[in-house]
Amino acid sequence: MQLAGVILDKYEALPSIGSKKPKLFYGYIIVAAAFLIMVAMWGAYYSFGVFFKPLLSEFGWTRAMTSGAFSLCIFLFGLLGIGMGRLTDRFGPRVVISGCGFFLGLGYLLMSQVSALWQLYLFYGVIIAIGLSGSFVPLVSTVARWFVERRGVMTGIAVSGIGAGTMIMPLVANWLISSYGWRTSYIVVGITVLVLIISTAQFLRRDPGQIGQLPYGADEVKVESLNSGTRGFSFQEAIHTRQFWMLGVALLCFGASLQVIMVHIVSYAIDLGVSAASAAVILAIIGGLSTGGRVIMGSAGDRIGNKLALIISFILMSAALFWLLAARELWRLYLFAVIFGFGYGGIAALVSLIVAELFGLSSLGIILGVVAFSITIGEASGPVVAGHIFDITDSYNLAFLACAAMSIIGIILSALLRPPSSQGGK
Repeated sequence: MQLAGVILDKYEALPSIGSKKPKLFYGYIIVAAAFLIMVAMWGAYYSFGVFFKPLLSEFGWTRAMTSGAFSLCIFLFGLLGIGMGRLTDRFGPRVVISGCGFFLGLGYLLMSQVSALWQLYLFYGVIIAIGLSGSFVPLVSTVARWFVERRGVMTGIAVSGIGAGTMIMPLVANWLISSYGWRTSYIVVGITVLVLIISTAQFLRRDPGQIGQLPYGADEVKVESLNSGTRGFSFQEAIHTRQFWMLGVALLCFGASLQVIMVHIVSYAIDLGVSAASAAVILAIIGGLSTGGRVIMGSAGDRIGNKLALIISFILMSAALFWLLAARELWRLYLFAVIFGFGYGGIAALVSLIVAELFGLSSLGIILGVVAFSITIGEASGPVVAGHIFDITDSYNLAFLACAAMSIIGIILSALLRPPSSQGGK
């Protein structure tokens, strides 16, 4: 912590705008910090699928009941993310992420003491949700403010931390559970995320002006336009455009499909006779390929346009879900994970870019927070509905078919997106 303070003090003493260009652009440190924080936050979060079976076995809860805690968590995460976007616009990401890191670590430590269903809903559904609410909107809106050029690829690198965490943590969690039990595993996860997130957050700054730098690829004229009140839509203006609602519905479909898979794919594979270790590898593959999808499709958005990149990502995700309906062998499940992970990673990287392109930067935090909330509505409803479908039919087929259909809706709505007819603030 002292080292972080020394480094930051030096950067805060950098020359003002217009003076000699510093040797190191601090935006790259912002991207690296965002990457590490997302590794910790989302890696722990997506390990829920690995803890799913041990919780079912110990307490005898139904899949719908257990999935409900995950759904409550993702719903509150999205709702609170709106406020976190507003707080980031006002106070900056360092304070916001530090507070969220504390709650996230606390939630996982408390999960090691779960003995009743209401505790699962309180610890995972509420406390972890508070911590997780700082995991996306504050970070991607901050990266967007540091880059004019290369915004797509830098956002892709930052959010690729989600995929890296998903690739690492399920495997680590599965090993911890098999070696020490699920309660001790939650203690290890809690301590890890608490220390890593809070320490890394100390390197974050809201925008380049705080340390006397310009956004990457901008001159002073561009910066004045970028920070001007006439550039971009206000939140009130954005919600009165049809693009806002079309994008919201498309992302709701994305969120529902994504979390059905992330929560239930391990249990689905185990039901087919796949070992728990091999089933955890499916999540790891999704995470690993989503990392590639985030970087490649984020970069592709800079070259071929964010809209076309979004359509391609939805097509890949839809194709993977239709493939899953016929997947029974392990190699088929692995192939599904490759295609699904790449497509989902691409969409995740493009969300903030699409919002910035359509509505500008002046109110990016709050607009992105509300748009991201549409994702979490789908994420909250998808897993519990899929669990209920399984409890009734003893099969996931209908749930996976519904996910594939929602991905088709995402393709159609993405293709219909057009820039708003007027610029906000004018």
